[in-house]
Order: sequence, then structure tokens, then C-alpha cells
Amino acid sequence: MSVNQVTSFKGYNPNHTNNNNQNKRGKYLREGVILTSALGVGAALAVISKRQGFSLKLSDIKKTPIKDWAIFRLFDKKQPDRKLIELEEGEIISIAASSVIGGLVGGAIFDDKKHFKSKLRESVNQILGNVLVPVGFVGCVSRLYKANKEKVMSIMPQIKETGKISRNINKVLKALPASAATIVSLGLGIVAGNKVSNFINEKIFHKKVERNIKGTDFAPHVDDLGMAISLMADKSKGASFIQRIVPLFLCVPGIEVGTHRDN
Repeated sequence: MSVNQVTSFKGYNPNHTNNNNQNKRGKYLREGVILTSALGVGAALAVISKRQGFSLKLSDIKKTPIKDWAIFRLFDKKQPDRKLIELEEGEIISIAASSVIGGLVGGAIFDDKKHFKSKLRESVNQILGNVLVPVGFVGCVSRLYKANKEKVMSIMPQIKETGKISRNINKVLKALPASAATIVSLGLGIVAGNKVSNFINEKIFHKKVERNIKGTDFAPHVDDLGMAISLMADKSKGASFIQRIVPLFLCVPGIEVGTHRDN
């Protein structure tokens, strides 16, 4: 009886064992990278909170109800002037960069060293293509809209308000220009960012890799939805809630970097 027959007879399958080991390693890699990306985002949030006047002293944090912690605090009409964390372009880019650094560190720790160069390349693609270019597009349009908001509002049609329904229709009409401008600018930004990533791969890294737009490419842009809502209503609980969950979505670029491997 041959060796192959013996191993087959005993139910031993070396390929199955290797696949199990690879799956196990892939699971540990993803879990480790999620952790290090989250740590990077958390560190950036702590620095931003400190810069914006929030205390990081453990004694102060313990005395503060969880719902009033800087990372959870929402806008309240009863306290319109209370301090909230503001996440604008600079803060968003800082959080995304910290996420990428965290993911890169996680990838270096939990993955084979042979994949590290591909992760470095992916980190450049994520920062430029998925963060800087789209956020830059939306940020420019947001500032342009704010500078001309009164003019735009003056030409928007309004119906006679006779009750709650007509009042809500007018609110929707007023929100249309900001919504349309943000959606268009974000779409153009994502497409342009994808083009930038392909250019970098081909001209700088000398790799012919056509990066198609994926669902994960949209995750970092939840912040832009926050920008849109902020344009519709200067301050609202909805806008502040979206800004609070932005850091969660900004973990995605770091995870993409840390788990990346060239095919």
C-alpha cells in the first residue's frame, strides 16, 4: 500500500490541515488588526479631545456620566452652548491617519513579514485615495456652500405653510441644495481618489493594479454625511450623533491596510 493510500485511508488530508492553519492565522490577523486600528483611532480621539478642552484626567472621567463623555456627548436643545467634539477635515484626516498607522503596526505584528511592503503601499492608497482626496472635495464644496448659503436659500421655492406637513416640505426643499452638492462632491471625490490610487500603483509603485471601488471605500465617508447634515441644520442631535460614530467607520482604512496582501 502506498503512502498516499495510507494517509487517505486514515482520513488524513494535508491540504485540509494547511487550509485550517491559514484560516486560523487569517482570523488572528484580522482580530489583531482591528484591535490596533481601534487603538490608533482612540489615541487620535484622545488628543483631539484634549486640544478641544476636554479633560482626560481619570478622576474627572469617573465623575462624568458616560453619556456626557466627550466621545458620546450629543447636541441638546436645552443646553445649546455646551461643548461638543468638533470633527472637521483636519480632525478626520488625523483620525484616519492614526487608524492606518495602527493597522500597519497590527499587520507587522500578526502577519508574515513578506507582506509588509504591500501593506505600506496600501497605506498610501488609503490615505490619499480614500481619505484626503474625497474629504478635500467635500470640504471645498461645504465651504463654498456656506459662503453662498443665503443666496441659495433665497432662490429656493417655498410653499405656504398651513401646518406641520407644509412646514416639513419647506425644510426638505431648503435642504436639497446642500444634500445634492454633498452627494455629488463625495461621489466625484471617491472616483477621483480611486484614479489617484491607480496612478500611484502604476507610476510610483510600478504595479499594474486596477483598484475598483469597493463597499469599504465608502466607510470612511460617513463623516461627509455628517458634513451634509451640519449644512442642513447648523446644530442638531442627528448631526452630532453621526459625528460620534465617524471614528468607528474610520477604523476601516486601518483594517484594510493591516490585512492587505498582494495577490
